[in-house]
Amino acid sequence: MRRLFVVGLVIIIAAITAAGYSALASSSSASPSVSSSDAPPAAPPGEHRGALDESGRVADGVTVFDDGVPAVANLDPALLEALRQAATDAADDGVAFVVNGGWRSPEYQDQLFQEAIAEYGSPEEAGRWVATAATSSHVSGAAVDIGELDATAWLSEHGAEYGLCQIYDNEPWHYELRPEAIGRGCPATYGDPSEDPRMQQ
Repeated sequence: MRRLFVVGLVIIIAAITAAGYSALASSSSASPSVSSSDAPPAAPPGEHRGALDESGRVADGVTVFDDGVPAVANLDPALLEALRQAATDAADDGVAFVVNGGWRSPEYQDQLFQEAIAEYGSPEEAGRWVATAATSSHVSGAAVDIGELDATAWLSEHGAEYGLCQIYDNEPWHYELRPEAIGRGCPATYGDPSEDPRMQQ
């Protein structure tokens, strides 16, 4: 009798364990999960979400090869060609050229200038960092802001070979095309944009 009781108890415990395992398995399979079809599709190569902004804003990760991004596509063709030649050679050294700023619409440039006034307290102080739409080389597509320290360091050393020159001491990311630099080196930099005669218009 005792043996039958023990065997029965073992059978009951086994049945309860099996039922619990079955319930756990079915609940985990029924729990919501993100399938690959629920996830947003990856952007095609060369296209960046949020980067297709007609004002010239750029999203993270935009490069000088992103033709679908107005901030890149609307750069002066000679500047863009020099940038792409330099970027191709820099890639051999493991350096990528990420664009933090390129061509900008006048409206976007004015917005940046107004934000700089709010930050620095006056148009004069703001002018040390941001140009007006009337004077900005970004609006004309003649300037690019390159992100990442390794890229600006690479350009500091090799940029003149492509005619790419840093223009302002306080903006090591800001580059413009100076074709004469290929044979003679880049011209002396200005301390900041307020010292640039082009900004006095």
